[in-house]
Amino acid sequence: MRAKYLQIAADLTNKIKHEQYAAGDFLPSEPALSELYNVSRETVRKSLNELLDAGLIQKIKGKGSVVINAARIAFPISNIESFDELNKQKQMHAATKILELKDTQVPLTISKHLSLTETAATYVSRLRLINNEPIVVDEDYILKKYVPKISVEQAQSSLYQYFEHNLGLEIDYATKTITVEPASQNVMQQLQLTNTNLVVVVRSLTYLKDTSFFQYTISQHRPDKFKFVDFAHRKAQNGGLIL
Repeated sequence: MRAKYLQIAADLTNKIKHEQYAAGDFLPSEPALSELYNVSRETVRKSLNELLDAGLIQKIKGKGSVVINAARIAFPISNIESFDELNKQKQMHAATKILELKDTQVPLTISKHLSLTETAATYVSRLRLINNEPIVVDEDYILKKYVPKISVEQAQSSLYQYFEHNLGLEIDYATKTITVEPASQNVMQQLQLTNTNLVVVVRSLTYLKDTSFFQYTISQHRPDKFKFVDFAHRKAQNGGLIL
């Protein structure tokens, strides 16, 4: 069962998406939410932080939490989360359509860049939809050395759950690059792009805990529907003083 603060965050997210709290509205105060959900103020704060991280609210000192425009869906860049995990966490009413599943090789540019000696891979191409609207095309190259076979059923749901819970793989970190590029005609059709031929492309190299590379992902996003969220600290300069 999910933690209480995540249940509350999911309920508030659902209310925001159904405009019980519209853009520009303030959510009930922390004491009011604490009483409403019968939880501590600390639990409420953790729930609100989930909404803040998702780009659904902005906290204004002395006033509270205001709902901001949620037309774009926040995709975390610093975290490694599957689409299925995001769907469950953010209640996106999402679906996945398998476009292609086949045996292949890791692209030559990647295998050369990483000096791979074993390049046999499974290629999975999937169309992601939210409320029946196409949002993103994901292409994954997963090394057969670590994942010998992937079924349609596994590709349809969470591959990471299969990797971690069934195969015991320890996924640890990824490097990501984000660019805006012209889409192919095929991707334009899949994403139903009419006003632009541009997509936001996120390329990820994902590694296991022992630093072994095992997955290359290309995600092509509709630019009008997605925003990307990161969290950054400014590092101290000049011997520890920030001027």
